[in-house]
Amino acid sequence: MPNTLSKYANTRVGIIGGGIGGATIALKLSQQGADVFLFEKESSLVNGPPMCHLHAGGNLYREISDQQCIDLLKQSINTAKLYQEAIDYRPTIVAVPSHDNGEPNDVISRLTVLQQEYQRLIDADPTNEMLGPASEYFRLYQRSDIERLSQLPVPSQPKTPDEWMVAFAKQTDLTQLKFPVFLVQEYGISVFRLAALTSLALENSPNCELLTNTQVTSVAQNSAEKWVVETKRSGAAETFEVDYLINACGFRTGTIDDMVGLKPKRMVEFKAAYISRWEDQRYNWPEIIFHGTRGTKNGMTQLTPYPNGYFQIHAMTPDITLFDEGLVSSKQGSAQPELPNRFINKVNHQWDEQVIHERTTKAIKKVAGFIPAFDSADVGGRPMYGAQQIPGDDATLRVADVAFQSNSYARCEIVKASSALPAANTIIDKLFELGLLSNRYSAHCQSAFVDTSMTSDITEQQIAQRAEYLAQERGFPADLAGRTMPAVG
Repeated sequence: MPNTLSKYANTRVGIIGGGIGGATIALKLSQQGADVFLFEKESSLVNGPPMCHLHAGGNLYREISDQQCIDLLKQSINTAKLYQEAIDYRPTIVAVPSHDNGEPNDVISRLTVLQQEYQRLIDADPTNEMLGPASEYFRLYQRSDIERLSQLPVPSQPKTPDEWMVAFAKQTDLTQLKFPVFLVQEYGISVFRLAALTSLALENSPNCELLTNTQVTSVAQNSAEKWVVETKRSGAAETFEVDYLINACGFRTGTIDDMVGLKPKRMVEFKAAYISRWEDQRYNWPEIIFHGTRGTKNGMTQLTPYPNGYFQIHAMTPDITLFDEGLVSSKQGSAQPELPNRFINKVNHQWDEQVIHERTTKAIKKVAGFIPAFDSADVGGRPMYGAQQIPGDDATLRVADVAFQSNSYARCEIVKASSALPAANTIIDKLFELGLLSNRYSAHCQSAFVDTSMTSDITEQQIAQRAEYLAQERGFPADLAGRTMPAVG
């Protein structure tokens, strides 16, 4: 087999997996002067579990610790810096249903902690003000406030917190909620615009070879302690030799660990979100979170807006987003948890149309329990779906980045997209420590400074065109590649 990398003099890094973790690591290592080879079995980057939320503060997850929420806040701010053109700059409403065991005061306590941390981050570095002023991070609305706002016309381009609340105020059954409810500067993120941004940047990089439609079939170290990566691309075998190997395979991470001979514990969870079209509501909505207990019939409900009346729905119930036997753990003898075949088939794009219709209809009815008029929404397209890795054995873990198993092998273990940049920076710091990146770069500065040089020259037209192409190529409406609100200014 040819040694594809023999012409390169710099440190050669192989990254297996082109999801948001692998793509971000490739982007950052390319900036640092490494010669990067990114192997992705699909035809494009950033395929995977449904992604729609920046997770600044983790307001969806009541079950996680304040520290995880603070970590998510920090990570989300840096993610918003790196991928500004993939962010949907609309706020999120957080509400506690009347039947729920939680109380709004619990939400206030966490939001106050996050607001104080956000202010500290801004004081330390003014460029951290990515979610608006800290003083306006969240706002409370009593029932009387919402009833007052319900009398106003819905603005076509909401700008103030009150304007963002009007659509919610006019359509929501307030008897179903405890008060106050909250408007939080928690933004959306577009998987298709992320895929477009990372693809365009890496295609333009002289330091990265982007190898899509490429299946890694074997990895092993040779006598020179280099990693030999065997692949198949369009039916043809190719072998690569790299100095450092990064496993960023998402829920399939364990398959590479098995090749390497490592057996860490991990979990995998299959989840799906559903696309609906609400023809009557084509103006801009905020995202809405109705809290609930995960895995019960009253699990958390999340309504994510897109242009032209499209909405994505998560509902953390066993008959909508979650699946019976959809959460599995690794067993002795293999690092790869085994999902039942029916979920692997779904990951491989084999969905039964009846299942799509049934689950989407249930998702619509779940939302309609809070917003009655949403009952008129229809199925808007195929689900967004995928399997998510969770390192270790804590199913509530949401913040994770990298595990190092040797001086030449790292495993990217992110659970949420906002953890991708910290994972990249952690790997960069390790490569500096090992002497595998040039001293002309500063690892300390790299960790503190978000370098946008590889994405800043990409135009909005390029991003929009590629994002729409990717959405349609994957079988989704082109509107899902859009944003309800671009950046202001």
